[in-house]
Amino acid sequence: MNRISLKFQEYQKLKKAVIVPYISPEFPVKGSTVPLILALERSGASMIEVGIPFSDPLADGPTIQHSSEIAIKHGVTLTKVLELVKEARTHTSIPIILMGYVNPIMSYGFDRFFEAAAAAGVDGLIVPDLPPEESDDFRTQCKKHGLSTIFLIAPTSPDKRIRYIDSLSTDFSYCVSVTGVTGARTSFGGNFDDFLGRVKKNTSKPFVVGFGIKSKEQVDRIASTANGVVVGSALLQAMEGKTTVEDAAAAASKFLSSLM
Repeated sequence: MNRISLKFQEYQKLKKAVIVPYISPEFPVKGSTVPLILALERSGASMIEVGIPFSDPLADGPTIQHSSEIAIKHGVTLTKVLELVKEARTHTSIPIILMGYVNPIMSYGFDRFFEAAAAAGVDGLIVPDLPPEESDDFRTQCKKHGLSTIFLIAPTSPDKRIRYIDSLSTDFSYCVSVTGVTGARTSFGGNFDDFLGRVKKNTSKPFVVGFGIKSKEQVDRIASTANGVVVGSALLQAMEGKTTVEDAAAAASKFLSSLM
């Protein structure tokens, strides 16, 4: 049993939702990645989602695009991301999930990437531009190296597709709260609660909800149905403009604590 499944079991026994912060490596300043992971864990994070910066993202809104541009300016490559995860692993056993796109993985080398990710201590992978129908080789490599595969469920997904995605995801699925890109929002669509109800009815594994989460009220609303939430853009905005590692970590901790 891997770290992700153990974490979900732990939180289900506590009847609590997992909180998954998303960070862009080396944002907002160089040297901030590992301290941020540790600070977020101390502030109540259940898992950490680390983005793989990419110049042409499919699902990222302006905030995450901007943080990725800063990360790239700070020298972040896929190799660097794996080095940072490996460094974090010397300090923590919190589940770490990489979110990235197919191109950097293919450029790194498909087989080489899975070996390196497992060796670094990565627990799971989210690849938004990988269609589940074309994921056989990807899932085979993940299974071989003990990595969890996480696929996205959209509000437009019919019940049959929700069941299909649930069957392919290893430990949990990721529900996109809105049709569109990432970004903090003040409200969700009118059918949002119906969507979460459909997902709950048609899944056998846990599911989390992301895209647009920014407040405790939203977290509490989602946690009444889902098993967890992912918080990205609002967290990055809270760190925007910080010029030291200490200030970035403090801002991240303060924001995450406000969601508890």
